[in-house]
Amino acid sequence: MEILQTLWNEIVGFFGVQRFFNILAEGNYEALLTYEGITALIAPIIPFLIVIEVFLGRLYKKPQTKVYKAIFLIYVFNRIVGRFVSIGMVALCIGFLSPYVLFKAPFTWYGFIYGYIVWEFGHFIYHYLGHKVRLFWCFHATHHTPEDMNLSVTYAHFFFEGTYADTIRTTVCILLGVEPTMLFVIMFIDGTYGAFIHVGENLIKDARFGFLNKIMLTPSHHRVHHSRNPLYLDTNYCNLLNIWDRVFGTYQEEQKEVPPEYGITRPINSGNFWDIYFSEFTTLGRDVFFAPGILNKLKYIVMPPGWSHTGDHKTAAVIRKGL
Repeated sequence: MEILQTLWNEIVGFFGVQRFFNILAEGNYEALLTYEGITALIAPIIPFLIVIEVFLGRLYKKPQTKVYKAIFLIYVFNRIVGRFVSIGMVALCIGFLSPYVLFKAPFTWYGFIYGYIVWEFGHFIYHYLGHKVRLFWCFHATHHTPEDMNLSVTYAHFFFEGTYADTIRTTVCILLGVEPTMLFVIMFIDGTYGAFIHVGENLIKDARFGFLNKIMLTPSHHRVHHSRNPLYLDTNYCNLLNIWDRVFGTYQEEQKEVPPEYGITRPINSGNFWDIYFSEFTTLGRDVFFAPGILNKLKYIVMPPGWSHTGDHKTAAVIRKGL
């Protein structure tokens, strides 16, 4: 019975319905109008959409079985590791950095806009480094290995990636005056939308969303980001507002004549858990071990993926130049 209870708790936890069940059990329906209640209503949306995606995939005979299987194993592994390793970097950064903040943006509509722009800047930095620094790419590559796009891809992450991502994003936000309460609201909105932009073609075929494609980052932009097409490599790092991609020249719209080809450029067995979760680390370790000299060994760690001490670089920048 204990095993069944644990399984039930995991299912309820995945769908994010426990808080909603608690509100219903207490009969406190007014709580649904509070921040806690609103988040309890929104949290289950993405998991239920994943179920719909799976159903439509079977209906359209595009089941993406290999992707779902691999991501399920990642989810289970991360849940197990998470029971032993849980680092609250957001709280640590807030506590450590708050005494050094020179100003705090008010929690008003204009303060919220400022806060979201700052959050996107922090997200851009973390995401850019995840593609441009080989060690950080090892953490981030797991998320890019699926060769189909669907909502389950949002769960495909190396367990430690969230720790350094939260460190960078929270540090930027706190030092630039984003008040902690506002930060948590932004994090919830961004986390929910950040999951939604992984929606696949089985659920939404054309994800450009009309005129919205020009003023915000849509699932179409994120499909571009997950593509290994030379034109699309290392673009669209933002999450909701594409302002920083436009500022730094990494903005790229989906071209109808260039359909996205998902996955990473290196050959990989995207259905093999060990390959998609650890192979970037083993490949990096091999490159460092055989590199001549300390400086070259260090460069393999901090230079972009594809850098080579021989000069035969296969970085995203080099590949894009060959277009």
